[in-house]
Amino acid sequence: MCSNGSKRFVDRDWSIEIDTAVAHFYYLVMKTIGLIGGMSWESSALYYRLINEETKRRLGGHHNAPSLMVTVDFADVERLQHQGEWKQLASLLVNAAQNLERGGADFIVLCTNTMHKLADAITAAVGIPLLHIVDATAAGINKSHQKRVGLLATKFTMEEAFYAERMRHKFGIEVIVPSPPSRQLVHDVIYKELCHGVIREESRERYQQIIRELARTGAQSIILGCTEIELLISRDDSPLPTYPSTTIHAHAAVDFALGN
Repeated sequence: MCSNGSKRFVDRDWSIEIDTAVAHFYYLVMKTIGLIGGMSWESSALYYRLINEETKRRLGGHHNAPSLMVTVDFADVERLQHQGEWKQLASLLVNAAQNLERGGADFIVLCTNTMHKLADAITAAVGIPLLHIVDATAAGINKSHQKRVGLLATKFTMEEAFYAERMRHKFGIEVIVPSPPSRQLVHDVIYKELCHGVIREESRERYQQIIRELARTGAQSIILGCTEIELLISRDDSPLPTYPSTTIHAHAAVDFALGN
């Protein structure tokens, strides 16, 4: 007791209690993330870990992100991709997105770069937003004021227009891709190794050679534009600065969920 009879709370850290209360408030208002996963499950597991690690980093304590995941069978997806059956794939993703919406998701995160080829089909079929991986990645690139970036991804992403055109038309970023033989190698490593959780040092070295090839053609940095590539190539493995699309997309999902 003080001399005037009032109590002194000398053993209480009010700042911790206030911080805890603020974090709890943010968690209560945090949007539910709807994840479309399974393409492949290796990268979906990475998304889940990154989202929850980032949520805990920001809110502290035992907090993790409220989320739902619908997982599609990558055996079907891979087969239909290489058969060019994109209408069937669109139906598959639309069904997954609608299930997430019915389940209470507030927005959708499509856990793959390649399948953003079908982003418009998803957004047309649901009433909740899709957090586009190109937009999230481009936002990071624009902070560095770079305008020529190399892209490592599946052949679908590197060779078709949906990715590079969005980068160029919406953000003014020019995308540079490797030579045809190098594109095939990058693609094969993704599907034959990384999607199966196989990490080979010789594949890492070949990717590093391709990054140097892109640097010689004018690339200022590299987009790791397949969600599995981060299993093989880290920032320290690249002779150029990297933009890891999985990490960027996952952190953007936490931003969006917290209302930032």
